[in-house]
Amino acid sequence: MPVKIGDMCISCGACAEECPAGAVSEGPEVFVVDASRCFECVGLSGEFLCAPVCPVQAIVPDEGAAETEARLLEKAASILSADRKIPALEALTEATSRFRK
Repeated sequence: MPVKIGDMCISCGACAEECPAGAVSEGPEVFVVDASRCFECVGLSGEFLCAPVCPVQAIVPDEGAAETEARLLEKAASILSADRKIPALEALTEATSRFRK
């Protein structure tokens, strides 16, 4: 499930800087996540990379937009540049996918 940014967002931009997919951008009132680009950092991290940098914990999973680990990994491979090594589905670990925890 991609993440979403709640109303408590203070528009600091920390999440946008941290997002490896460029899925976070400034919206009319708060920052927003482009769900078509968010791959939940699967293949890179066992957690959402944007959430820990949010000073007000405004970033939460979007429960209404669940995607499979395999689909998220496909998105990662298609969005990230070739110089970023994305592991195969079978090679994902707790360190590279929250699904493995």
